[in-house]
Amino acid sequence: MSAGRLAIIGGTGLTRLKDLEITRREVMHTPYGEPSGPLTIGQYHGHEVLFLPRHGAQHTIPPHQVNYRANLWALKSAGVETVLAVAAVGGITAEMSPGRIAIPDQIIDYTWSRFHTFFDGNGESGVTHVDMTYPYNGELRQTLIAASRELDLGAVEKGTYAATQGPRLETAAEIDRLERDGCDVVGMTGMPEAALARELDLRYACCAVVANWAAGRSGDVITMEEIAKNLETGMARVKQLLPTVIGRCCNGEAPE
Repeated sequence: MSAGRLAIIGGTGLTRLKDLEITRREVMHTPYGEPSGPLTIGQYHGHEVLFLPRHGAQHTIPPHQVNYRANLWALKSAGVETVLAVAAVGGITAEMSPGRIAIPDQIIDYTWSRFHTFFDGNGESGVTHVDMTYPYNGELRQTLIAASRELDLGAVEKGTYAATQGPRLETAAEIDRLERDGCDVVGMTGMPEAALARELDLRYACCAVVANWAAGRSGDVITMEEIAKNLETGMARVKQLLPTVIGRCCNGEAPE
């Protein structure tokens, strides 16, 4: 696939991109306010990459206050065509064990009161209904899957992401409900990010890192220490995956 300019949005556990040889930082101003931080631009294993930490460089922005519109608009304005979003999630179903990475193919939005569209009927934007039947770019997903298989990372190759409001974690009953709805993992940042990317015609896919068992799935209280430990394991796999994925995207290689 020909990726054009490629960006990585880093989530919890990925506030900086190791091995990125930074050439400059670009402060962006958008009609929707300020993004989570400057765009960090540099060479990553021989390819130009833009990096934006979703929660800010110091992880100070909670999920319900991320300016998703500004973030995506800034990337689009910088010439980005492909966005690889990394996110920490909780595991609901049995195969989504802590430390694994997952490449979801569907998403259900349970968030509220977030600015979730560029098409709000004001000004020139008007009203537009984008197709979200398949919320993630299929070709980019297949590139992630092929790279994971090649590196033997054991990624879960499909699943439904439940996007909840946060910043609190869910109750056990809420997780039971999400599983009845068909969800496999739960996170707080998947929407409206995916929908906004689609509205801007960006190729967008998610690489999710399972940081903990969701509420009620292990019988234990969820602790930040547990999350940090599992994120370290999962993010190590992501950092193995990224050079191969970015290389294939930037070289225009079709997924196998």
